[in-house]
Amino acid sequence: MTWRRVGIALALVGVVLAGTACTDADPADSTARGGTTADNPRSSVGTQNKTGTGELRHDLAPLTTRFTALGDPVSATWQSGTLASDAPGPTTYWIDAVVEVTPEVATALRAHETEPTEETPEVVDAVRAAIPSGPLRRGADLDAAFAQGSFRAKVYLVEGTDTVVLTALGE
Repeated sequence: MTWRRVGIALALVGVVLAGTACTDADPADSTARGGTTADNPRSSVGTQNKTGTGELRHDLAPLTTRFTALGDPVSATWQSGTLASDAPGPTTYWIDAVVEVTPEVATALRAHETEPTEETPEVVDAVRAAIPSGPLRRGADLDAAFAQGSFRAKVYLVEGTDTVVLTALGE
């Protein structure tokens, strides 16, 4: 067998392994959830894509378990899924959420060092629709308050509201 044929054979094995390693697992339930490509939200995250079932969720427990800084929220609109990747290996999960927190939690979150930002949160479209209008604030100190377990988040506060926008990644 020539080196060229060996290279082609290895490439084909890699494609098969990558295809079987990907799932539409929901990080909130830790079980695989089906969904067709047409149902899956897609949003650019660097060179990778967010994929999921397309289910718009409002349950709070999966969020408060992962992000205790939310306290006992009033409401939430969120979606989750995995990052599509051609490489085999650990699965990276994403969560995009707009969460209305209690006034007490909002006050505590505003105490973190933040700055006004023109940055637009990189959340899927269905979640973006839930973000109230208004200027945003964010900062590394606020992000650190939401780092828990394997999850890391970019966190935004919507000025004049008790609303938190977060986009999180974790394994």
